[in-house]
Order: sequence, then structure tokens, then C-alpha cells
Amino acid sequence: MDLRSMFNFKKLDQLDPRHAKAAIVSLISLVVLMGLSGVIAFFLALRGEEQTLVPNVVDMELSSALVKLQEKELYPRVSLRFSGDPETRGRILEQDPQPGAIVKAGRRIALVVSRGAAQETVGDYVGQTVDEVKIHLQTVFGSTRQLITVKEPPVYVYDASPAGTILEQSPAPDVELSGPTQLTFVVSRGPEKAKVKVPDLVGLPLAEAVLQIEKSGVAFEFALRPTEGRERPGTVVAQMPAPGSLLDPGAPVSIVYGAPAKTEGRVSGLFQQALPEYPYPLRVVLYAEPPTGARIPLISVDHPGRSFTMPYDLPEGSVLVLQVLNKVVARTEAGR
Repeated sequence: MDLRSMFNFKKLDQLDPRHAKAAIVSLISLVVLMGLSGVIAFFLALRGEEQTLVPNVVDMELSSALVKLQEKELYPRVSLRFSGDPETRGRILEQDPQPGAIVKAGRRIALVVSRGAAQETVGDYVGQTVDEVKIHLQTVFGSTRQLITVKEPPVYVYDASPAGTILEQSPAPDVELSGPTQLTFVVSRGPEKAKVKVPDLVGLPLAEAVLQIEKSGVAFEFALRPTEGRERPGTVVAQMPAPGSLLDPGAPVSIVYGAPAKTEGRVSGLFQQALPEYPYPLRVVLYAEPPTGARIPLISVDHPGRSFTMPYDLPEGSVLVLQVLNKVVARTEAGR
């Protein structure tokens, strides 16, 4: 038995013409349908590979930016950050990829959204010191533009409060920030001090003269010159005003120091350093670091600033170090 007889096939020329035409139409329809199904499946498979243009959403409100991305079949990945401008709150600061980039549809776009200013109102700084406020502001605005700055110099007045205390501020606390703001402070100089009595320094060696200066609290200004006549090297040879005079604490006593005799292995001279004029005396310390041995303290006083001068007689190679409020402001080798 052959296949033709098994399946009862008939020759095409034996079919009824109407049946043959219907069979051909059905076959063609099936082929077309299969082709369309393949094309549709192909484009559905390629849908995730479609490319789109990244829109510019920087400076937009977040809600508007999301709509803009959705139109391009893009999706957001949002992060928040403080801004230096309080007006940017809720707006897009940055985006990645950048506007104009060609990416695949369905891509996530990183958006950085502003949380507004790190501080939105002026704080209450009365009772603090100016340095404390500056440190606080640097901490608050550490990663953004500093919206609040301190006007220099403050207005200083005598007051019973400790020196450096903020008494008044402008703008007042809780004023809303609308942009960069400068704070003006009224700061205490401390209580107005009584006049100080000038000690008798003539004839004293440097170390003893320094003790008298530290004890009396007078301001001072040293000069150095060779000794004359019966003057002893290494001592104070003159002063102005005379001992017993009453001076304002900021008015310096002029002191002339007779240069010490030259000694092998030692160097002498006059240390000089220009300082700012302080609104009230600040703790100033001068010490020496010899090549060997321990640090040598030379003087520790509350100083009004301007010009700081101090004679010295030290081992060669010593380094002079000047500190103001524990901060080194000058460092130099003796004899230079």
C-alpha cells in the first residue's frame, strides 16, 4: 500500500475546481497570518531596545520633571540634597544622564532634588561668642554655599558680660532667609578696666622685668640698643612713663633693653611681630624651642595687639614661636 492510497490523496486535477481555489486561498491566508505574527513578535521583542532623547528637567519642580520623563518612557531615581538657595526647594538641581543624551527607553534617570537651605531662618546667637557662631555656620553650611556670614569687625562696647560675648544681633532671630544674609553683632569688650600702675623696671634683668610686666598687666613695647656708660648689659636701662604712673591697660610702656654681652654659642636680638589691633587684650605667649632640651617660656600676657616686641638671649639654633589664643601666628629662627 503506497502513501497516496493510505491518505486517500487525490490528484489536483481530480479535485473540484471550487475546492482547489478555496484550498489555495486558505494556504495563502495561513502564510500571511504567520508572517504578520512573526513581525509583531519581532517588534514586541525590540520594544525594550527603543531609544529616546533625555529631556532637560533641571530647575523644574519634581512633579513636572516626572511627567516630562514619563512622556519619554524614562523613570526617575531621586536623591535629596541641601541647596545654598532657599528658593530652590523641591526643584531639580542635577540630572544624570545629561539633557540631550540618547538612551534606551525604560532607563532610570538620576535626579538630585533640593531640600532647600540647610538653615531657613536666622538663629539666635545672643550670649554666644563670635568664634562659636562662625564655627556653627561652617558646620551647617559645610556642603553648600554659606547663606549667613558675619560682618567684620563687630561693634565692641564695654559691658559686664565676659569679653567676646554677643550682646545684640541684626537681623533678629527667626527672620526667614531669602538669600545671602550678613549678621551684624554688638560684642562685649568686658567691664571697663581701671587704670594700671606702671612698675619700676629699670635695672632689672629681662626675666625679672617680664615677671613684673605679667604681674602688673601693663602693655609694653621694647627697644634694644647697646649699653652706655654705667648701664649693665642684659638689663632694662630706661622706661617711659616713670614708675608709679597710672595708665590705661591698652597704652604701652616704652622699655629700653640693654643688649646682653656676646657669648659663644648664644644669640640675642629683638623679636618683633605685627598683630591685629584686638578689641580687648588676648592671651599671647612667646616661647623658644632650643636645638636640645625643653621649651623655654619667655612671656605670657594679655596683649592688646598692634606691635609685639620682646628681647631674647638664647642658644644658637633656637626657634621663637608666638601664639595668640593657643594658635601659632609666627615662627622664626632666633637671630634671623
